[in-house]
Amino acid sequence: MPAARESLLDAAYAALARRPWAAVRMVDVAAAAGVSRQTLYNEFGSKEGLARALVRREADGYLAGVERALGSHAEARERLTATAEWMTSTARENALVRAMLTGCWSERLPAPTLSAVPSSSAVPAQR
Repeated sequence: MPAARESLLDAAYAALARRPWAAVRMVDVAAAAGVSRQTLYNEFGSKEGLARALVRREADGYLAGVERALGSHAEARERLTATAEWMTSTARENALVRAMLTGCWSERLPAPTLSAVPSSSAVPAQR
């Protein structure tokens, strides 16, 4: 991921920890990431695009962590124990992961959209 994109996602995640998603402003996310608002819109297209990219990043990180935990021990019981411990710890600490696992999306979180976006979209987050 390019540095600006990652910085924007980090800034959005930090903003989400402080206030509900509806109160997160694109101008504040851009400022926190040290980029212009236009850069933010060029990268994600809209607040919905930013939300989609943020949820995707957290999901990808979660799945990578599950894979690491599963590969952390030779014995099956230890692998499963390590994985379960990692999963519960991550879900406890990360509201987006918890919502993905339980399906309980509060009004504080960006709501996932279920509509498909064509892969020909010019906005990277929507591909």
